[in-house]
Amino acid sequence: MVKFRYSLQMGQGLWRVARNQHLQQEAYSEPGYLSREQSRRGTSGNISQSGHRKQAQGGIDIYHLLKARRSKEQEGFINLEMLPPELSFTILSYLNATDLCLASCVWQDLANDELLWQGKLYLQLDEGSLTFNANPEEGVSYFMSKGILDDSPKEIAKFIFCTRTLNWKKLRIYLDERRDVLDDLVTLHNFRNQFLPNALREFFRHIHAPEERGEYLETLITKFSHRFCACNPDLMRELGLSPDAVYVLCYSLILLSIDLTSPHVKNKMSKREFIRNTRRAAQNISEDFVGHLYDNIYLIGHVAA
Repeated sequence: MVKFRYSLQMGQGLWRVARNQHLQQEAYSEPGYLSREQSRRGTSGNISQSGHRKQAQGGIDIYHLLKARRSKEQEGFINLEMLPPELSFTILSYLNATDLCLASCVWQDLANDELLWQGKLYLQLDEGSLTFNANPEEGVSYFMSKGILDDSPKEIAKFIFCTRTLNWKKLRIYLDERRDVLDDLVTLHNFRNQFLPNALREFFRHIHAPEERGEYLETLITKFSHRFCACNPDLMRELGLSPDAVYVLCYSLILLSIDLTSPHVKNKMSKREFIRNTRRAAQNISEDFVGHLYDNIYLIGHVAA
């Protein structure tokens, strides 16, 4: 309701600006103003009589034109059909669905425009997002009831992948409970030709990591490792990496991120220590590759922030 009131206030503000500009134009077209202008110009000897007649005739034409279009303004509001279409559509776009229905009774051609009614979809998206952020299951049910989503894990995953209005804590709870949606959401990521830490950051921007280690974090890393290998088969063969090896590297990167960014850790892990510890867990990984991993975390920061 706050958003609706704000939108209506914006629409009313645009309305007043347009009306004031229109009335200002009328003020310069009133007979009294024209008479004064013509009298002042009549005292000048540099203007011919024919020029006076043309100006007076032009002023009369403008006056009669505006007078014919002034009926609605005299009733207290401006006729949107007399405004430029862009401005009229902008004013109407701030109305909610109920007010837009009422406006269509007055301005049928304007208020029945298909683009305006398509814009009402954003109101349903906002309402559904707010509902989801309070209760994820009720939010998904709302989207389905409005025909925005189909009751399909793949469709729900596509929606989650493309929207940024859902609360990440509520989304994390929902994905933990709906592993079928999580599986489809992971497959929407394309990590081809991405450096491992950067791919992991992108993954955790869409699917937020839990605050504590546990089964859900292990599940996320496992799914990421398989997806990363599927997107980079040539690189995996070249480096001799398997999904299990990528899993070890991801866990090492998360621990290194915590070590280097946490203010509570006084003795930071050195590059040599990271290489030694990582190669101890995954012996086939080259020392140079592990060193590049350390440099990336040291320079760019946490992979799961």
